[in-house]
Amino acid sequence: MSEGPAGAGAPGDGPLVGDDGRARCPWGDAPEVYRRYHDEEWGRPVTGEAALFERLSLEAFQSGLSWLTILRKRPAFRAAFAGFEPDAVAAFGPADRQRLLADAGIVRNRAKVDAVLANARAVVALRASGGLEALLATAAEAPGARAAPRTTADVPASTPASAALARRLRAAGVVFVGPTTAYATMQATGLVDDHLAGCWARGGRAVAAQPGGSGGAGLTAGG
Repeated sequence: MSEGPAGAGAPGDGPLVGDDGRARCPWGDAPEVYRRYHDEEWGRPVTGEAALFERLSLEAFQSGLSWLTILRKRPAFRAAFAGFEPDAVAAFGPADRQRLLADAGIVRNRAKVDAVLANARAVVALRASGGLEALLATAAEAPGARAAPRTTADVPASTPASAALARRLRAAGVVFVGPTTAYATMQATGLVDDHLAGCWARGGRAVAAQPGGSGGAGLTAGG
């Protein structure tokens, strides 16, 4: 099972029909913050350096925590990390680091904060060799390469492709990323489609995400 949102369903759970009549991955029905993320973002292609850096950073922060916690804190993360603009975060100094470690609105984990600061510098440096988007694209799974998972038990926590991606990211200076975090990032950015067979969003049928994603200013901490 993935440590990302797919892990929110009990092993063996199949699609769940919500109060709107749509069948969804079981983790994606409720609360509302999960439904919006499931319908508007998860498994959908993400483009743009800042958006990809945000997903990579949030997956690192999620390690060991619930994805619901991260989604509810997402507006605070965006405010604290300058909208995840790599140049801005790469320029953060000691005072910014202390500010982040004192910010109750985010996850105040020293190792994770330091990883995001280091990764911003790595993302900036990656531009010389094609950029973060090109590197992540090397892990894209061809449509139909795997059978659609039928239950949450069929969704892997990692794959050989995610292990290879983690190695490439680490070689580029990205830290706090292993095969599981890399796979969760692949799911979050549409490099793989792990919506269950029978889920209305499988195959890109979900509504297009609004700029900034489902965790933007309109998302309240209460979901």
